[in-house]
Amino acid sequence: MALPIEAKDNEISKKMIIFVEILSLKTNSMDNSVKRVLFVNSEIFPYLPESPIANIGRYLPQGIQERKKEIRSFMPRYGCINERKNQLHEVIRLSGMNIVINDVDRPLVIKVASISSARMQVYFIDNDDYFHRKSIYRNEKGEFFSDNGERAIFFARGVLETIKKQRWAPDIIHCQGWISHVLPLYLKKAYIDDPIFSNSKIVLSLYNDIPGATFPEDFKNKIAFGGISSEDLAVMEKPDGINLAKLAASYSDGIIVGSGDVAAEVTDFCKEAGLPILPFSAEALKDGSYIDDYNNFYDNL
Repeated sequence: MALPIEAKDNEISKKMIIFVEILSLKTNSMDNSVKRVLFVNSEIFPYLPESPIANIGRYLPQGIQERKKEIRSFMPRYGCINERKNQLHEVIRLSGMNIVINDVDRPLVIKVASISSARMQVYFIDNDDYFHRKSIYRNEKGEFFSDNGERAIFFARGVLETIKKQRWAPDIIHCQGWISHVLPLYLKKAYIDDPIFSNSKIVLSLYNDIPGATFPEDFKNKIAFGGISSEDLAVMEKPDGINLAKLAASYSDGIIVGSGDVAAEVTDFCKEAGLPILPFSAEALKDGSYIDDYNNFYDNL
């Protein structure tokens, strides 16, 4: 027996509601997937000589982009980088902001270059006072620069402020190298209420780049910004490379062990904190499969 018109309409309405609900679930599932990855690098080849960190900084973003994610990549504009050879040019619309560190205003300059073979751009955080010396972290005597801590602060805030200006909301922020280690704290404490970063998760790659380095005693006070309290910085009571790595891990959502000689004190700290950890694999780095491993790690956070 045929259904009355009203019953047919009700049946169609129910089916439409079910269809809309399924479509909504699919859309939400897609919305929750990782689409955008921000790479905050200490080194990228070919702007610096090849090294394990510089090679990952070069090839990982390309690989992630080839896996259909949007990427942005940043590094400091060290003075040893030849701007003419590498065709760096200033991005006027992103430059012009001042960042205050220790009550001193310092201008933020943003430069960009392209790696044409990878179809990707690299943004550079620049400032005359911090990044125009010819060596990267140490003077001609091999001594760690006394303002390296300030340089890390400037770099972290410079990256976050630039991303805000670009209005590009990253799902994952992947920090690599010690000079990026202040950024996780800033994201989770000073920028967390900004809608650009409200859904961002931090992945921290750990290397053995500066475990023995010591910062000035006032480094902890200089880091404090945007309501960050002394309790938030408790691990920095002794201002050294080990504790800076611990600080970064404390405010990260996942850890990647990037080299086989990371200080055990740091990896043990991450394990005790219950953080998801992707262990080091020399074989994966050698054959390039680490890119899929890292990509899966992003998606499963």
